[in-house]
Amino acid sequence: MKIRNFDIPFRSLIALSALLLLVTSVQADRPTLRETPLVRAVKRARASVVNIHSEKTNYDSDSVFSTGKGRKVNGMGTGIIIDPRGYIVTNHHVVNGVDSLRVTLDDGSTFAARVVSFDRKHDLAIIKVKSSTPLQVMRLGTSSDLMLAESVFAVGNAYGYEHTVTSGIISSLSRDVEVNEKQSYKNLIQTDASINPGNSGGPLLNLNGDVIGINVAIRAGAQRIGFAIPIDDARLVIAKLLNIEKLDNHWHGLKSKDHKQGKIRELIVRSTSSKSPAAKAGFERGDVILKADNVQVADRADFERALLGKTMKEEIEVVVRRNGKNENLNMTLAMLGGQRFANARPKHQSTTVVRGSASESTDKKAWRVLGLKLNTISVKTGRIAGTQYRGGMRVLQVRPQSPAARSGIRTGDILVGLHVWETINKENISYVLGHSKLKTLLPLKFYVIRGSETLFGDLKIASR
Repeated sequence: MKIRNFDIPFRSLIALSALLLLVTSVQADRPTLRETPLVRAVKRARASVVNIHSEKTNYDSDSVFSTGKGRKVNGMGTGIIIDPRGYIVTNHHVVNGVDSLRVTLDDGSTFAARVVSFDRKHDLAIIKVKSSTPLQVMRLGTSSDLMLAESVFAVGNAYGYEHTVTSGIISSLSRDVEVNEKQSYKNLIQTDASINPGNSGGPLLNLNGDVIGINVAIRAGAQRIGFAIPIDDARLVIAKLLNIEKLDNHWHGLKSKDHKQGKIRELIVRSTSSKSPAAKAGFERGDVILKADNVQVADRADFERALLGKTMKEEIEVVVRRNGKNENLNMTLAMLGGQRFANARPKHQSTTVVRGSASESTDKKAWRVLGLKLNTISVKTGRIAGTQYRGGMRVLQVRPQSPAARSGIRTGDILVGLHVWETINKENISYVLGHSKLKTLLPLKFYVIRGSETLFGDLKIASR
C-alpha cells in the first residue's frame, strides 16, 4: 500500500494561511471607507478645541445710585488652543464683561480661565488657563487660497452641546456683515456649515484639519448662513494681543513685517530700535526669522508667542536666514517699564493740569465719564514695584454698564495709563478727560495691571 506524501500541500497550506493573515492585517491597518478625510480631520483637530462657559452679571440700571445688584447670566462659546502653555483665542463678545470663565477640553478636563487681552473692534480675545501638562495646539492654516464650494467643518460648543461637529462648504468670500450699530465685520468667510450660538470663537477648518477662520456670527432667522473671520486677518490681531510689551512689560525693539507668497509665510526684519535687545543681539534688516526659543516662526504672532513669559535673565536663541544661510542669534529681553507713557506725557506743569468746572471734581468726572472710582497708590505697592511704573490709580468701584464695565475693567485693577499718558494721580486723569482733542482720541486706550500682568483695551466714552 502506497502512502501519499502530504509534505508539499501542507507547506502550501501554511503559506496560504500566512497570506490570509497578512491580507487581514493590511486591511485592518488601512482606513475603511467610513474613515473619510473629514473624519480624519476631525480626529486631528478636536483636542485643540475648548468649550467656554461663562457667568456674568446683568444690571438693569445705569444709575450712579444703583444698588449694584443684578442677575447672573450663563454664557457659552468656543476657543482654539494656540500655545501649549494654555493661551487660547476666542471672540471678544464671548468673554466681554464676564465675572468668571470655565474651559473644558475634549478629554473632559476643566480649568478656570482668565482674560489676558482683547480687541473689541476685531472681536478677538486671548484667554489663558493653567495646565500641569502641555496642551495640544491647533494648526493654523491660511485663508489666502480658499475656494468657493471647498469642504469645511466647524467644531464648537453649539447651544452648550460640547464639541459639536458640523460640515458644509465655503459659500462666499469677502462678506461685510453689520451685526448691530456697535459691531460690524469686514472680509468674512460665509459658510453653510451650521454655526449656532456657542460656536463663537471656534474654528472653521479645511479637510487638512487646518484652521481657516474663526467663527463669529450667524444670519438671524436664516438657515445655514454663518460667518468666520479669515485666519490670515485674525493672525495679525493675535500678534498684537500677544505683544510682550502689553502682557509682560518687556521689550525687544524688533520691527518686522509678515510676508506671504503663496503658501509660504515669513517674518522679515525691517529694523531695530537703537540700543534695544534686538539691536544688541545683531538682527539686521532683511533677516528672515525662522525659529525663536525652539518655536517655529511663520509670522509675528508666532514670534511674540515664543517670547511670552521669558524673564530678563533668560537668553533666547533665535535662528534667522541671512543671505541664504542660517545664523543663530542670542537675545535677552529688557524691561519696558513706564517709558510708553513717560515719553509722551506733557512736560510742563501748566499743561498737565486742566481744571474741571467748579461744579464737577475729578472724582465725579471720572465716575460720570469712565464709570470709575479711583485712588492713588504708591510706586512701592507690590504690583507696581515689580513693573517699574511710576505709580497708578487703584480701581475702587466700577459703575455697572459704564464704559469701564463694558471694557472689562474690574475692582482691584490698577490703572497705569490712558492713551499715551501715565495715570499716576488725579491730575493726570483730569488732564486726559479735559483734553481739548479728546474726541479725536476715541476710543480711549487704557492699560491696567491685574495680578502679575498688564492688560489693555479700549474705552468707548461719549464725545463731548
